[in-house]
Amino acid sequence: MNTNAQKICRIGVLISGRGSNMSALADAISDGRVPGGVIAIVISDHACAAGLARAAERGLETLVIERRGRTREAHEAEIIEALRTRNVDIVCLAGFMSLLSSHFIEAYRGSILNIHPSLLPAFPGLDAQRQALEYGVRWSGCTVHFVDETVDGGLIIEQRVVPVHDDDTEATLAARILIEEHQLYPAAVARVVRGDYEIHERRIIKRTFKV
Repeated sequence: MNTNAQKICRIGVLISGRGSNMSALADAISDGRVPGGVIAIVISDHACAAGLARAAERGLETLVIERRGRTREAHEAEIIEALRTRNVDIVCLAGFMSLLSSHFIEAYRGSILNIHPSLLPAFPGLDAQRQALEYGVRWSGCTVHFVDETVDGGLIIEQRVVPVHDDDTEATLAARILIEEHQLYPAAVARVVRGDYEIHERRIIKRTFKV
């Protein structure tokens, strides 16, 4: 038996729209940039989400779980069941526009990742690029963080900086940040899959292995 075989980390991706970060993550896994990672399921809460076709093109299993007037608890229970059925280890939110309840978070505590288009804790929530431009910052960027019960307030895993230009609009700034998101999310997921980090208060730092 090969005791050095790498443990497989099964990833569930939740989307609501175009799924560009899901696609970037899938391509990174295919390219070997997330060793040990495999996308087990892509779930959308909207049947018309363009990301479903992107996932199918990559040979990934897809599933639509719409809320359809149900309570959030009932909707989330079906998603959690789908994730557990596929033995998902970590959950990646990739443009998933539904807020998660404490019940969902508790089901995957410390194993839910999200990407946000700002340098958190600055400009959480919706319209982060508009917030950045209105505030007049010279630098923005993107953040991958663990999800907790707060709005974009979970522990920060990785960040990447993007300059704000004088002639930027929300659209141009968002497009430049998105380029970095597509590199940052796979890198952050790879770090979590490897497990080479420790949490010191609110800081996630590289784990020091003792010989």
